Amino acid sequence: MEQVILWLKYLVLGAVQGFTEPIPISSSGHVIIARELMGMEQEGLSFEVFLNTASLIAILFIYRAMIGRLIVNGYRFIRTRKGEYKSDFMFIVYVILGTIPAGLIGYLFQDHIERIFSHAKVVAISLLVTGLALWLIRNLRGKKREGDLSAKDAIIVGLAQAVALIPGISRSGSTVIASIAVGMRQETALRFSFMLYIPISLGGVVLGLKDFSSDPISSSLVGPYAIAFLASLVLTYFAMKWLMNIMEKGNLKYFAYYCFAAGILLLLFL
Repeated sequence: MEQVILWLKYLVLGAVQGFTEPIPISSSGHVIIARELMGMEQEGLSFEVFLNTASLIAILFIYRAMIGRLIVNGYRFIRTRKGEYKSDFMFIVYVILGTIPAGLIGYLFQDHIERIFSHAKVVAISLLVTGLALWLIRNLRGKKREGDLSAKDAIIVGLAQAVALIPGISRSGSTVIASIAVGMRQETALRFSFMLYIPISLGGVVLGLKDFSSDPISSSLVGPYAIAFLASLVLTYFAMKWLMNIMEKGNLKYFAYYCFAAGILLLLFL
């Protein structure tokens, strides 16, 4: 019976991570909340990276056509310098530029940030901050498409992604909010946000390999880890599709309502 309960707990953790990773309500914050509610001890970073790898695979699958186009056209521009390929090449440059702040801060301070801020109260306050930011940009309708972006836009959105290293501050939320705030169309904001997510997540996977080697999974946890991975993979895919539909309709205010409600409830009861 204890083994069944253990499997269910890991299933919940994987599902929570997968469902909340794409949408702007903070996956790390919700995993912390789920863990506390289920009385589970803090897992090492290797487990978080493991779940995030599943989410990364789902995001790569969804954006596979765009990624392929960017790679091909970026290479064509380097080779030919033809203007028709320039916007895709510059989009890649801006993704790289926007990745630097979170990549650098995460590499230097991620362990300290996780240790200091991984508490339910901090998550509650961060959710309220995320909700306020979502509320403030709820009616903005920018005009910038991929070819209209600038280095300034990329740096601003990149700094917003760095702030999301704090648990409870949504990574997708912070980057989408910043992208919309600098004038991007909602669909452009969503694509740029998740193009920024890919290199950061890949970097986390590479850096997390040393944690896996020094903290091998015990035989009793192989099954629970596997079920958590599958849950994260499947739920990320469907949550991302749901978010894409919501962004088309401009209904981000509903995520603001959720963040306000969740943040207040956490402050009151945890």
